[in-house]
Amino acid sequence: MYIVKRLFTMIVTLWIIATLTFIMMHFIPGDPFASDAKMLPDEILENMRAKYNLDKPLAEQYFLYLKDLAQFDLGPSIQSKTRDVNTLIAEGFGPSALLGLQSLVMALVLGIGLGVIAALNHNRMLDYISMFIAIIGISIPSFILAPLLIKYFGVEWGIFPVASWGTWQHTILPSFALALGPLAIIARFVRTSMLEVYNQNYIKTAEAKGLSTFSVAVNHGIRNALIPVISFIGPLFAAIITGTFVIEKIFAIPGIGKYFVDSIFNRDYPVILGTTIFYSIILIITLFIIDLAYRFVDPRIKLTSRGE
Repeated sequence: MYIVKRLFTMIVTLWIIATLTFIMMHFIPGDPFASDAKMLPDEILENMRAKYNLDKPLAEQYFLYLKDLAQFDLGPSIQSKTRDVNTLIAEGFGPSALLGLQSLVMALVLGIGLGVIAALNHNRMLDYISMFIAIIGISIPSFILAPLLIKYFGVEWGIFPVASWGTWQHTILPSFALALGPLAIIARFVRTSMLEVYNQNYIKTAEAKGLSTFSVAVNHGIRNALIPVISFIGPLFAAIITGTFVIEKIFAIPGIGKYFVDSIFNRDYPVILGTTIFYSIILIITLFIIDLAYRFVDPRIKLTSRGE
């Protein structure tokens, strides 16, 4: 019953996002064909607007869009004459997915590792070093970190390739630029949670039984400390996904984020709507999976709707 209600909620949420995006898109000043207005006859401009339903009343455009969306047809791109929005998303999904997943794994693995090291060495040198790294990660936005990584690791030192795409080496710098901020937040989350867990009686009992520090940390400390981290994975994933918009543009990565940024500058309405819906579907499904993950991390948590 819970899953059925969540699926219904997901559909309603997606409809609200599609509606709000459609409304806000039409509030953007300008016209997709403004640059062609002085070069083309009025008849051709009218035909072009008719092709994309821009000559119809706004309400009719909205219902036509919902009809196409229900059929998984995101429409033709205004700027790309040879590819529709479905094709653009299909082509850009691979690089974006690789970049996003690699950044997510990097943030989780390094963030949890730093947090555990800091907690096990509380008020020692390793704790201070870990938290110093976390402070740097929180303080420097990805769009500032990215040019610095390109300048030093790409141009001056030549360690990693930049401004191209094709091998795993091309993914390191953009993934790290995306992961550093979330990594720092996870490290602080895990450190705080581990310190709270280590004050519990069952931890002291495990230590009194003579279990090693490693055994206590792995079998008792980390698992309970990860529950707050799982709560953060949803916003973390959202931050990484939205961060790819700028990072893909800076590193010239042929992903969906690059198409999204270009579509805003070009007022390519179908691409704006299509990429927004696509990202929304990914985020909604991710949040649903995270809710299910609670049950596996802590069996005491039951998946029930409010009031059940």
